[in-house]
Amino acid sequence: MNRFKEKLYKTFFLGNAFIVVLILAGIFILLIKNSLPAFSKISVGEFLLGPVWNPGGYDESSFGILPIIISTLMVTIGAMLFSVPLGILTAAYIAEVASPREKEIIKPVIEVLAGIPSVVVGFFGIVVLGPWIAQIFNLSNGLNAINGSILLGIMSLPTIISLAEDAITAVPDDYRQASLALGAGKWTTLVRVVIPAALSGITAAVMLGMGRAIGETMTVLMATGNAPAMPKSFLGSVRTMTATVAIELGEVPFNTTHFYVLFAVGLVLFIMTFLVNLASDIILQRYQEVE
Repeated sequence: MNRFKEKLYKTFFLGNAFIVVLILAGIFILLIKNSLPAFSKISVGEFLLGPVWNPGGYDESSFGILPIIISTLMVTIGAMLFSVPLGILTAAYIAEVASPREKEIIKPVIEVLAGIPSVVVGFFGIVVLGPWIAQIFNLSNGLNAINGSILLGIMSLPTIISLAEDAITAVPDDYRQASLALGAGKWTTLVRVVIPAALSGITAAVMLGMGRAIGETMTVLMATGNAPAMPKSFLGSVRTMTATVAIELGEVPFNTTHFYVLFAVGLVLFIMTFLVNLASDIILQRYQEVE
């Protein structure tokens, strides 16, 4: 009877894992199937490297996604510049310094931050953060790459903090004791021993946070200005790949080149996020093997 139950549980969990794989494969196949017709009208090089995105052009439509790829990378890198130092420092404080009472306060706040809907974060960017940015940099409005970067950084913080804290906590206590026995202080031990020992896990946390930032839609749609032109600076309006698909897919005519190109944009975004998450999983596995 026990063997039967074990076999049943194994089959159940295997079936769930198989369903997840099928869903992922189905999404990938759907994107490829609907992307291929676009490349009968435009070349892959023109699509990936074209400097102009103007699908509704009066004389001739242009489907170059280079501006929105650069915009996506700009906002994502900006988010990481904001969230990585703050997230790692917060994780180190929670894991090594904070008292049990402080942990009881900080951890629920981080969980609440993770549960805030992206549309609320975008609204905050429009109403509060945007006017501040416009005032500081003397701009007509604050809907630009900086706004989107800060908001995406805020949304990435819970992922980075939680996983980085786990990585720091998993460092063997012998490392700390050996460092202290050699005369190093608590802060020196944290900076030169504990964090370097947890670096692989922290790197995986950062990459998962990056994947979270790349795939966000509503926040960047609301707070970045959505200008599809080639971005010149972080103070200018930009449009990301997710925002482009969200804005245009609901209004584009079916079975047109524009329709299929939007699926191709989704395919490129899928591949980018997949590679980021795959890299973070590989790094995390190697970290666990070393431990």
